[in-house]
Amino acid sequence: MMNPETRLAELKIELPPAPKPVAVYKPMVVCGNLAYVSGHGPLRPDKSFITGRVGANLDLEAGKSAARQTGLAILATLRSELGSLDRVKRVIKVLGMVNCTAEFQDHPKVINGCSELFADVFGQENGIGARSAVGMSSLPGNIAVEIEAVFELL
Repeated sequence: MMNPETRLAELKIELPPAPKPVAVYKPMVVCGNLAYVSGHGPLRPDKSFITGRVGANLDLEAGKSAARQTGLAILATLRSELGSLDRVKRVIKVLGMVNCTAEFQDHPKVINGCSELFADVFGQENGIGARSAVGMSSLPGNIAVEIEAVFELL
């Protein structure tokens, strides 16, 4: 099995700070051997968010980049809550929500930004899980993407 912490270093990936809740919820809840990660947005290392609507003021590549950044924020929460990404066995499920125009139809291509990151960090076998990708007419704070995920723990 791939060592996620080693992979982060090999890929020269910098995680943003683990986001703090902005309402009444926990960033992550562990139940048995599953970690349920609350919806995260595209948090940058400087604590700002990538905002905008795909199909309006963001193109597909900018949306995909926002989804990758959201994946990094999820990894930051996992590391913060678990102590190490090496406690993650596999990705179970990802739900990606794209802030987009009604005409935009490539939601899965946007959320690939997160899915590809997880595959790079956890490996093809354990980094790709079940997934849904949907469009939203708005997201909190006008963030470009919101993603929640479920992980199996060792």
